[in-house]
Amino acid sequence: MDNNQKFASWQLPQPIWDALQQLIPAKTSRRGRPTTVNFRVILAGIFYVLRTGIQWQALPREKFGPPSTVYYYFARWSDSGIFEKMWAIALETYDRLKGLDWEWISIDGALTKAPLGGEATGKNPTDRAKRGTKRSLMTEAKGIPIAVVSAGANVVDKELLEETLDASVIEQPQATEIFNQHVCLDMGYDDIDCYRVVLNRYLTPHVRSQWELKVEKQKNPDYKSRRWVVEVTHSWLNRFRKILVRFEKRVSRHRALLQLACCYIVFKRAGAF
Repeated sequence: MDNNQKFASWQLPQPIWDALQQLIPAKTSRRGRPTTVNFRVILAGIFYVLRTGIQWQALPREKFGPPSTVYYYFARWSDSGIFEKMWAIALETYDRLKGLDWEWISIDGALTKAPLGGEATGKNPTDRAKRGTKRSLMTEAKGIPIAVVSAGANVVDKELLEETLDASVIEQPQATEIFNQHVCLDMGYDDIDCYRVVLNRYLTPHVRSQWELKVEKQKNPDYKSRRWVVEVTHSWLNRFRKILVRFEKRVSRHRALLQLACCYIVFKRAGAF
């Protein structure tokens, strides 16, 4: 697709389809009934649901075929890790075109509603104890998402730090005496166990409050805060209506939608469309 061509936000970008094609092997056996499923249409239907937040059963049949077929392949691909692999392909593409900046990484959590409950949900302390879910996100220095973890809304950020650091979908460079890596965190991670988790990975922790960042900016106008990038990426994810409010009861399905959204963000930031 021409980079200058405008298309609706719910339309499937070509690079995401190209990534899926690399992961679905072509059928070479002549046995069995030949499939008539158009995988590009299926993926377009999944992306349409992710973008618009429409219910699976309300998916327009005339555009994407039977909703049950679209959901069948969505469940099948999520169980086999297809969407995480697509995200990894997007990150490799970004690294080749722009270059991932591993020197500074940022981690933060965000709460979303989960009115139907389900796996990895809990009472949201900021929403009158209604059911909710939390995503813990890790980005590199420019806000490119490289890891995401799901948990109940009642799980505090610091309890997800170690899992988030280990959840990168591509291999991270190891910190050395020459290459020093930094981790930007807010005051929710101001805990001895969090410092231990970070230092055990030879990373340099930077735990600052918003007030401290404001004071630092007043002292030094050239000071650049590095933690805000993860908050911006959370706002990008919230533009996908199917994860702005979680209706998937199985955490693997919700995580697959997050991974597909991250795949889109990475390709978009790479200038692939």
